[in-house]
Amino acid sequence: MSRSLAQKNKKLMVKLGSVIVLMFGFGFALVPLYDVFCQVTGLNGRTVVKSDLPSQLTDQSRTVRLEFMTSVAPGMPWRFKPLVKYVDVHPGENKVVKFSAINLASTRIIGQAIPSVSPGLAANYLNKTECFCFNQQPLNPGEQVEMGLVFFISPDIPQHINTMTLSYSLFNVTDQAANML
Repeated sequence: MSRSLAQKNKKLMVKLGSVIVLMFGFGFALVPLYDVFCQVTGLNGRTVVKSDLPSQLTDQSRTVRLEFMTSVAPGMPWRFKPLVKYVDVHPGENKVVKFSAINLASTRIIGQAIPSVSPGLAANYLNKTECFCFNQQPLNPGEQVEMGLVFFISPDIPQHINTMTLSYSLFNVTDQAANML
């Protein structure tokens, strides 16, 4: 009887060990799977980065309004805002928008802006060719800068999308940047 019980226990341990290994593997696979899911569905609100401008025509027959919102992480002593609240842009047209940031602290702070677009589907059609969000932004105490965004909205944007919102959340990455050195 004890031999049978020992075999059952061994079998159970093998099964439990297999479950642990599978869960660990799933944890590693989850990030790439989530990225693929978001890319396919457009649910993550992240924009597409284009390094080269495609040869395309501007759709003069319609305009899309792109509204801008900014927020600063709690405890980060920066003021961060767009210089315009929105722009009306023809799909395919290149547009430049500026954002202002000022470090209100008495120490140097490195900021990183994270973009998000809503509605989420619209993120697939907003193409940034230059953006301050591509790099960390170090500011000395009291320093104020204007940061640029160059973008275009893809001409194949669906007709029902007339308004988009580009939101930037600014985070203090000073400690993380110091650890990278």
